[in-house]
Amino acid sequence: MAKDLIIHNETGPQRLIGYVLDVSHDDGGARCWLDLTDAHLNRHGVLHGGIATILMDSASGATGSMSIDPDGRAPFLTMSLTTNFIAPARTGRVTATGRITGGGSATVFIDARLEGEDGQLIATSTGVFRKVPDHRRSTGHQT
Repeated sequence: MAKDLIIHNETGPQRLIGYVLDVSHDDGGARCWLDLTDAHLNRHGVLHGGIATILMDSASGATGSMSIDPDGRAPFLTMSLTTNFIAPARTGRVTATGRITGGGSATVFIDARLEGEDGQLIATSTGVFRKVPDHRRSTGHQT
């Protein structure tokens, strides 16, 4: 049974952009969703690529976190992220979903998909993410 863990306004980017992080899925993949407004669109009237990338990066990092912490709060750092833009999004809700494709105990490979509420594939990403070592977390260092 899926747990109910929806994370709102935890990080600066979440507060600024307005996305929600959902780590309540039993499939091990975190989801990140955003209800688009004019504030998220570029000069062409479509979702800005940087915001699309943030959503996939956040879903991927939380997916990595869920691999060691069921609440999805163990910090992971993005080591690399490649984004491919497939189709524009103009309105509605977009959802990014992460999926671990390989790796080990400290470094994982994660793919993500960003889709519109109609199921349209908007963008994909593939990345490498590293667990923040416990000794770094306890001293307050982030790198």
